[in-house]
Amino acid sequence: MGEKKGLSFLTVISTVICVVFVCEAAAPAAAIGNQQFFWWIFLILTFLIPYGLAVAELGTTYDSEGGIIDWIRDGLGDKWAARASYYYWVNYPFWIASLSTLFPAVINMAFGIEFTTVTGLLVELAFTWIVTFMSFSKVSDSEIILNGGAIIKVIVAVLVGCLGIWFASQNGFANDMSFQTFLPSGDLNALSYISIIIFNFMGFEVICTMTGDMKDPNKDIPKAIILGGVAIAAIYLFAGFGIGAAIPSDQIDPDYGMIVAVQAMVGDSILFKAVCVAFLVTLFANMASWSFGVNSAAAYAAKTGNMPKAFGKMNPKTGMPDQAAIINGVVASLVLCIQLIPIEAISNGIFWMLFGLSVVFLLLTYVPMFPAFMNLRKNDPNRERVYKLPFKGVLLKIAMVVPMVELIAVTITTVVPLSAAEVDGKLPKLIGFIVLLAIGEVVRIVSAKDRDEEYMGLTPELAQKRLAEEAAAE
Repeated sequence: MGEKKGLSFLTVISTVICVVFVCEAAAPAAAIGNQQFFWWIFLILTFLIPYGLAVAELGTTYDSEGGIIDWIRDGLGDKWAARASYYYWVNYPFWIASLSTLFPAVINMAFGIEFTTVTGLLVELAFTWIVTFMSFSKVSDSEIILNGGAIIKVIVAVLVGCLGIWFASQNGFANDMSFQTFLPSGDLNALSYISIIIFNFMGFEVICTMTGDMKDPNKDIPKAIILGGVAIAAIYLFAGFGIGAAIPSDQIDPDYGMIVAVQAMVGDSILFKAVCVAFLVTLFANMASWSFGVNSAAAYAAKTGNMPKAFGKMNPKTGMPDQAAIINGVVASLVLCIQLIPIEAISNGIFWMLFGLSVVFLLLTYVPMFPAFMNLRKNDPNRERVYKLPFKGVLLKIAMVVPMVELIAVTITTVVPLSAAEVDGKLPKLIGFIVLLAIGEVVRIVSAKDRDEEYMGLTPELAQKRLAEEAAAE
């Protein structure tokens, strides 16, 4: 019998790009201006590499249904696992709500169809519930949706970059391209969007599920994370370059920056309409590809008493976490209804307010992963590791502390007004953040009542016992 053929390294890289790259994040990142080039390089070195390699070790060492939630539970216990479960879940309905708000405006720009507040809300709710129903089936995690959506996303991003080169050659750059503009500035408002760059690195743990199909996971996983991150950064920067070629960075709308840039370059042409339609299609692909993982993680957390029982109810015919999907749809719908409140601070920039909340809660999910990693290294040293992060001692501590601090810092800069000029734009987001944090603590306390006892995480004794049980089961 011939040797089993493993996945090619190109396929591994392609899968990373399929899951991690999201088209709508290009405009907020481009709003930083040319200094985004500095921040991408800086965060690849200080965040992506240590985060990615830690995920590579955890994902190939602990093959569990709960993924990052299980890593945190084993490393830090139920209390932090419950918080991470809530943060991971709550980011998703806010992400759905944020993307749905793009539909009425993009349709209007492409086809001139006017929407009132109510009719626009109906369009947004339609997107929300189509995505919700899509997540009832494993088709939402299918290769067709993942790869098809990713191909469209990359085509749109590359097209925007190419149009930017053409536009700049004809009209000159809309922004100053001198060397100093590529260095960090004292603009505090720009710091608000750095969270988007880190957000664009989230999701690399997906390749850890492919270990059994790789020829050499010990080499392929770290290479895929680093090279995949660089490839994704290159795509974003190319798209951001195109946006910046047409729109001054201080005028880039984080909501519709990519669409407005294309319109500025080619007008209301067939190409512009095609880009608008393709952009909207990618939004379905984003939500469909993430839905299964989010819903399954919430259902798993409910089984261990770290989320309410309602999230753990499965469809008896399909085995899918339909109840979690329905809860997502209901929460997203209620969030969208805040647009009916006649407050200008809410109605203006609704996408970035909701998307910003989604981003910070997803980033917060990963904060406890780093101390959990350290504890698992310490308390479970005898477990076989397919891949092991090549740092030890002080260097390992630095590698884990720096990305954790960066996550906390960008969370603060995203939701907290750092100047008087930011108060109107950030205050609703800050209030929403505090309210959601408080709700999360209530959810954690209520969920804990379903547990017989509090799990405090793996001790060396428990880790050794688990290894013995696994060996006996084999």
